[in-house]
Amino acid sequence: MRLLLAEDNVALADELCALLRGAGYVVDWRADGRDVAELGAVEPYDLCVLDLGLPGVSGLQILRKWREQHNRLPVLVLTARGSWTERVEGLRAGADDYLPKPFHHDELLLRIQALLRRSHGAQPSAVLSVVGLELDEQAQRVSRNGESFELSASEFRLLRYFMLHPGQVLSKSRLADHLYDYEAERDSNVLEVLVNHLRRKLGREVIETRRGQGYVLRGAA
Repeated sequence: MRLLLAEDNVALADELCALLRGAGYVVDWRADGRDVAELGAVEPYDLCVLDLGLPGVSGLQILRKWREQHNRLPVLVLTARGSWTERVEGLRAGADDYLPKPFHHDELLLRIQALLRRSHGAQPSAVLSVVGLELDEQAQRVSRNGESFELSASEFRLLRYFMLHPGQVLSKSRLADHLYDYEAERDSNVLEVLVNHLRRKLGREVIETRRGQGYVLRGAA
């Protein structure tokens, strides 16, 4: 899953980038509101963590513009603790959730997880359960028929995206858009290798190839 982090505090942004990447997310960080507004309008992010006090263009202005453009990107707003007016204005502008600063890392990760699941129609629970597979996002392990498998960081990112889109045909270009950051070089051969790794662990029937279209998570019998 690919996130846009909008935060002008460099120390906090570095801290959050490390946290989010460690949790298996791909992160693009921008500190200027003008860059945030542009990227959020054209890039296929799964969620934006948005600080309201950005230079250039404020977070509230960005959020209002996105919603006026019918951009339904899930947005988690960061606000100063005690600033209830900011929280109210953020929610009125179309934010999906808010988190006051300072915050605990675990709460941020859980709120992001909940928003992503909600936006994809998945049920909130300790593990992501889809088509016979159970993914523990904290441990980055997957279980099938009672057997548990360790996942590499790249395998985890790919499988989580598949499990949030079960039964959907996912092209290589779409997968790359959500598994690589803005600056990364994208190689479809790497995706093929990762799919084969998951098949060896979970069974070849779990991920079906649709020639000329992409891949489909079919589930485990």
